[in-house]
Amino acid sequence: MSIITLTTDFGTKDHFVGSVKGTIYSELPDARIVDISHHIAPFNITETAYILKNAYKGFPDGSIHIIGVDSELNEENKHIALKLDNHYFICANNGVISLLTAEIKPEKIVEINIHDRVETSFPVLDIFVKVACHIARGGTLEVIGKIINDVKKLIELQPFISSDNASISGNIIYIDNYGNSISNVSKKLFQEVGKGRNFEITANRYTFKKIYSKYSEFVDFSIPKEMRQKEGSRLALFNSANYLEIAIYRSNLNTVGGAASLLGLNYRDKLTINFI
Repeated sequence: MSIITLTTDFGTKDHFVGSVKGTIYSELPDARIVDISHHIAPFNITETAYILKNAYKGFPDGSIHIIGVDSELNEENKHIALKLDNHYFICANNGVISLLTAEIKPEKIVEINIHDRVETSFPVLDIFVKVACHIARGGTLEVIGKIINDVKKLIELQPFISSDNASISGNIIYIDNYGNSISNVSKKLFQEVGKGRNFEITANRYTFKKIYSKYSEFVDFSIPKEMRQKEGSRLALFNSANYLEIAIYRSNLNTVGGAASLLGLNYRDKLTINFI
């Protein structure tokens, strides 16, 4: 039986997550359900895309991922199911999947068309669960939808490269649990455009001329402890997901704060890399 994951903005206070899981178990008693997150900021497609991109690869091939963010059906927000990188994704065609499709071409995409058979005001429960259970039983995508060739692109997920390759302009797309500000500039893009050149990163009124590979690399362990970098110092690094992150060393939102609060780097704020 395939693993079914859930990524939503439902939170855990209300009944929604429990209802979805209960319905899956009613259809597939042996189902294996894994929560990726239910604390996405409401309707935040960019945040969802970032979390999903970095979580799904840890699951085995054939896993089925239900994405319950901004999923209400309307003329501009159709429902889709797709197979990509040997995984299945079920979501609204609202751009949430475009961070994945920008790097990996889907094997198959369908626009779900079973709505006329199901009366629903809760599509994640009534539509997405049915599609997930159908796939888990070995069903094909063509049975629950019509083939389409592409998905909606989310422009804000894509950084801008100047025509002379002298700069990359990106945006903050995610604030993590530590208050670190994560941009949409990947390490791969940085290296392809930068080609080893010196650089200067400007984020808000702060500048950075070095990018670390991990938080502890920021610390000079050769000097006495009392003289080392202090909690609250700012740094830039490529995080474990290989995206450029502006962080506060040993950040804690309850004490020293995080990059979002201390540096004013919040969701959608601009970040620029100038190559020298």
